[in-house]
Amino acid sequence: MLNSHQTTAVAERRVAIPASINMVSVLGPRDEFLRILEAGLDADIHVRGNEITLSGEPAAVTTAADVLTELITIVRTGQGLAADVVERVVGMTTGATARASEVLTHDILSSRGKTIRPKTLNQKRYVDAIDAHTVVFAIGPAGTGKTYLAMAKAVRALQDKEVNRIILTRPAIEAGERLGFLPGTLSDKIDPYLRPLYDALHDMIDPESVPRLLTAGTIEVAPLAYMRGRTLNDAFIILDEAQNTSMEQMKMFLTRLGFGSRMVVTGDVTQIDLPGGTRSGLAMVEQILDGVHDIAFCTLTSHDVVRHKLVGRIVAAYDRYEATVPARRRDR
Repeated sequence: MLNSHQTTAVAERRVAIPASINMVSVLGPRDEFLRILEAGLDADIHVRGNEITLSGEPAAVTTAADVLTELITIVRTGQGLAADVVERVVGMTTGATARASEVLTHDILSSRGKTIRPKTLNQKRYVDAIDAHTVVFAIGPAGTGKTYLAMAKAVRALQDKEVNRIILTRPAIEAGERLGFLPGTLSDKIDPYLRPLYDALHDMIDPESVPRLLTAGTIEVAPLAYMRGRTLNDAFIILDEAQNTSMEQMKMFLTRLGFGSRMVVTGDVTQIDLPGGTRSGLAMVEQILDGVHDIAFCTLTSHDVVRHKLVGRIVAAYDRYEATVPARRRDR
């Protein structure tokens, strides 16, 4: 307890915004970014001209100064800031595990005037794992960029001639893989299950080029059942929705790996749609392959959701619910 002669240490630090940078680009239109900083940081922030004064407890002042430094670094790259970027910088710098500017300015793929980059530290670790390993598993909830980032890395590998083709697959579990019983042509039958992969592909490649690449076999999009009996060489292979593979299907897929190829397996073990009694290949694979050289497991969480911020809150709320309510009550 403080006596009348003791006071809490107060630090003060000034951060000058370089003259080459417009203050609006750092503080935001109508001070939108400044309000985010005030809400997310414990230091008091005062702006005068191109100088920002920070005051408060020493640790809080240091963190606030680090956040401003990271924001200035990002602006200097020409990337520009947005409200969600500022929020992520505050979160990452507060955690002090990596420089936010290194994460948020790491370019994966530029296409059609848009640059795809990781937006969270775990996403950056995931991207780095793809660079460093032949087989990577990414496990996490919807909206964490598991498939999208893998697709971007695949397209980049194709552009850089590291692979000759991209193979995208997912289990058509809703049809029980019995596609012959569905009406229409083969394309009609499989398109509904593969549409999310096509959507991501069109984000990254000129839409006019996609049909040509599909026809040439440079890009292949097919149900998992169509992988059986093949050896996939010189390819970047992505298995999406892997939580809906059985143990046998997962083994079948992983053993398709050929020379010069890389694999990324993505899924959410909380969203398993397999028939009762069927064990998920994704849920079991880490126990089986843990410690195997050149295989990496990456976990993403609700903190890595990069869709509408409400999606992250919804995922977190469901996680809390699942952790506290007995399974028998959830199933009623």
